Amino acid sequence: MRPVDLIPADQRHGQNAPMRTGPLPYLLVGTLVVLLAAVALLVTASNQVSERKSELTKLEREDMAAETQAKRLAAYVQFQTVHEQRLATITSLADSRFDWERVMRELGLVLPGDVWLSEMNASASSDAEGQAAGSGTLRGGVLGPALEITGCTTGQEAVAGFVTALKDIDGVTRVGVEESSLPDQENGSAGGGEGGSKCQTRDFIAEFKITVAFDAAPVPAVASGTEEEVAAEGEEEAPAETESSGEGETETAE
Repeated sequence: MRPVDLIPADQRHGQNAPMRTGPLPYLLVGTLVVLLAAVALLVTASNQVSERKSELTKLEREDMAAETQAKRLAAYVQFQTVHEQRLATITSLADSRFDWERVMRELGLVLPGDVWLSEMNASASSDAEGQAAGSGTLRGGVLGPALEITGCTTGQEAVAGFVTALKDIDGVTRVGVEESSLPDQENGSAGGGEGGSKCQTRDFIAEFKITVAFDAAPVPAVASGTEEEVAAEGEEEAPAETESSGEGETETAE
């Protein structure tokens, strides 16, 4: 038989007691939990948005400060750039200047006692304005500074000795003898006569014309009235050494 509970429903206890409030409280509790979770998520998202906005504002302020500082320092950067450019230009121009004073001083030290000079021309380049109109062919083959010397000495051997002495000058790359001749005795040119040189007062005195080249020195360039930096070195081969007695030409290569 199926058991039957004869206790009234309002007096029952335990598992058999009926639900007095129904499912409504559970629905309310679930709704509250969902609302609480939504509020928590909303607060968290709001806090994150506020933090991001604060960080964005801070970065914008830092960016504005950096931009302001960059604008303030731009003048100094430009000044430094101009300073470096001018310093490089001045250094280049200074390097392109050739120290003729030193060359003259060393020439005086190596000049033999039996050699006397009648003419000397110094030019910084083969197309320099100060180059003498009567410059020889050897000068045209030297791109850089060169020294042209004309004078007399006691014979051809003394000319060769002078050429060797000129090579001791610092910076000299080659020495070329364009002309070395004794007086023409047949025409009576010795002693400064017709067709002779003023320094050839004896028949054994040789007159020479020598070109001293400084190929390794930088070549200064002048364009439109303004000096520009040029660093060109002469790379021409030195002429082979030839010697001749009397009116022959002599060229020596170091």
